Amino acid sequence: METRFTQDGAVTVADRIRYLIRQSRMSQSQFSKRLGIDPANLSKHLNGRLPITEGLLNRIAVDMGVSKRWLVDGSELPFSKSVPVPEFGGGVLENTTPTPIYDIDVTAGSEELTRMFTDDRIVGSIMLPKLPAGCVIVKVSGDSMTPDIADGAYIAIRPVSSLSYIFWGQIYVIVLDDYRMVKYLRRHPSDPEKVVLHSANSAYDDIDVERGDIRKLFVVETIMNIRHLC
Repeated sequence: METRFTQDGAVTVADRIRYLIRQSRMSQSQFSKRLGIDPANLSKHLNGRLPITEGLLNRIAVDMGVSKRWLVDGSELPFSKSVPVPEFGGGVLENTTPTPIYDIDVTAGSEELTRMFTDDRIVGSIMLPKLPAGCVIVKVSGDSMTPDIADGAYIAIRPVSSLSYIFWGQIYVIVLDDYRMVKYLRRHPSDPEKVVLHSANSAYDDIDVERGDIRKLFVVETIMNIRHLC
C-alpha cells in the first residue's frame, strides 16, 4: 500500500490530527475542548490506546473545517476549497460529492442566504452521501432550539422551492425581511395564511408569521450536535 507523506510528515491519522493542533496554535487540551471531548481521551486516541473512530473524524472535519478525506488518508489538502458552490432549485437527488461547510452563522444577520454561499466563505467539506444534492453546512447560534440543536451546532440545509412543499413539524431555516430563524414549522390552528414557528426550548413562545412574510425557506436535513458527542 502506498504511503502518503503530507504536511510536516503527517503519515498517519494521528499525525494529521497533531498537525491540525499545531496549525490551530492551540494546546492539545484547548483543541480537545474545542471538539467537546475529554483531553485525556484525545491523548489516548493520538497515542493509540483508543481507536480513532468515524465519529471523531466527522467531528474534527466539521468543527475544524478540514477535509475528511485528508484526515483519513492524506489524499487532499486539509483546507481544500475546491468544492463547487451549490446550484439551488434542482430536484432532490442523493449527494455524490462532498458537502461544503460555510463560515456562516445562519441565525446572524438578515442578508439573503443564497447570496452568501460564495467560494470565499467555504472553510472545508465533508462527505455525507445520504444527504440530498444541493445541501450546504452552516452553524447555528443561540439556545432557542436546545436540546434538539445545541448552541454552536452545525446543520445541513437545503432550499425549498415553494411554500406549498412544507412538511409540518419539520425544522426549517426561515428567512424574513429583518432576520433569520431556525424553528419547527407548524400549521396554524385557525388561519391558513399564517404558520407557527415553534422552539424546542420551552422558555421561548411560539411565533405566528404570515406566509407572505417568508422570503425563503431551507429545510434542515441533518443536525450535527458535535460538541455533545463522545
